[in-house]
Amino acid sequence: KLAGNDLSTPMPEHGFSGLKPGDRWCLCAARWQEAYQNNMAPHVVLESTHQRALEIVALDALRAFAVDP
Repeated sequence: KLAGNDLSTPMPEHGFSGLKPGDRWCLCAARWQEAYQNNMAPHVVLESTHQRALEIVALDALRAFAVDP
């Protein structure tokens, strides 16, 4: 919430109810890496992750946060 987009707070004026635990959303590799470095990385669905993410994020880091869809 302190950096980037706050996706957990509802914004009814924009038709956005806010994300809840278990919701999925797209996150660019650079922002995921930043969250990882700040011990705030979200889970990752590896089969939904583009291989070019590996240009920014180590596979071992992604595997450590991997979940099944």
